[in-house]
Amino acid sequence: MRSAAGETTQPCPQCGAEIRGDSRFTLWCAACDWNVDPEGPRAEEGRVERARRALARRHGEKLFAEVTGGGTLRARRDSAATLAYVIALAVHGVTLAAALGGVWFLVRYWGGPGMLLGLPFLLAATALRPRFARLPENKPVLLRADAPALFALVDEVAQVAGTRGVHAIAVDTEINASVMPYGLRGRRLLTLGLPLWEILGPRQRIALLGHELGHYGNGDVRHAAVVHTALRSLTTWRYVFAPVPQPTGIEILVNVVYIVPGLLVQGLLMLLDQLTLRAAQRAEYLADREAAHAGSSEAAVGLMDRLLVVDSAEILLRREVNALALSGPRSAREAENRADEVWERLTAHMASIPEHEHERQRRAGSLRGHSVDATHPPTHLRRPPARRRAPGRGRRSGRRPGPQDRRRTRRGAHRGGPPADP
Repeated sequence: MRSAAGETTQPCPQCGAEIRGDSRFTLWCAACDWNVDPEGPRAEEGRVERARRALARRHGEKLFAEVTGGGTLRARRDSAATLAYVIALAVHGVTLAAALGGVWFLVRYWGGPGMLLGLPFLLAATALRPRFARLPENKPVLLRADAPALFALVDEVAQVAGTRGVHAIAVDTEINASVMPYGLRGRRLLTLGLPLWEILGPRQRIALLGHELGHYGNGDVRHAAVVHTALRSLTTWRYVFAPVPQPTGIEILVNVVYIVPGLLVQGLLMLLDQLTLRAAQRAEYLADREAAHAGSSEAAVGLMDRLLVVDSAEILLRREVNALALSGPRSAREAENRADEVWERLTAHMASIPEHEHERQRRAGSLRGHSVDATHPPTHLRRPPARRRAPGRGRRSGRRPGPQDRRRTRRGAHRGGPPADP
């Protein structure tokens, strides 16, 4: 039975309890959890993935007990992290040895056929060298002169998180945010998804910045340049030594030769991943703590709730983009006005998501556990520690961009130049 304002009422087919819900979202029973997770857990991808998630589950349970048992969760360099650094240095050492070996052959047999032996070593070292990320070329990038107010806010949050700020901020269309090092000097790039920024409140924005910067303030092993580049190098090695599908002729021999180095690279990649897995989960709890310190406990939990329902925002955005595409050519001013309407409808839609949909997502996450992402604790485990943090001490509140800000942002994005302060 459907009532006004999209509210639907029906009996639960499993326990008979009355179900009241919004017809825009999945109907489920709070009494017996019927249909709480219609998609079900993500399908496992094989023995390796099952083992990884089982280990993540054990780490997560121990960490949650540590967080809720009255202990003080802190960043620390344990034996696993130390071994991860040793393996990462060894990975880079192999690449360096290949480069030095190639140079030695060239110098030792210069002018003779023996110098050709150095070319494979140099090619291998070039292909497998540590690759440092670069500033993106396909999205607007802000420097300090482009958005001084935004950078001042990031610096202030970074100070609360006990770290330094960022050197550049990229703006994209994803409902996400991240911080990563780029360049040989290890500078920091903050990527902010404009749709995510739009649907967050002022304090939630500060909590978002506190969480991302908290990964550096708490010594996240995977964010360290040595380990980060080693993981990228091993991923490249795995691609190089991957067997040729449906081989013929010489490709069969190549596959045979690649078996041993391929297994070695795969084993090292899995080992380095496992050694940093517990540290990655601990870093998420610590980053949540910095989010609560920077914004507030309520803002940190509100941020988690917003991220639970981003699928709904993605569906709305796709629908709006398709509608704009079908509306035909328009003037620049008319297009800007329509875009402003999209952001307003997105914000209104996210504000209209009922609490029972948030609760369904929390219960579904509890059922799935660590099967969604092995490096992140489930949201239902992250919420209680974040709620116990002291209210944030931040002095700023990320203001909501007005129509002029958003228009300047889109004009900058269209030209490939920097947008205005979000």
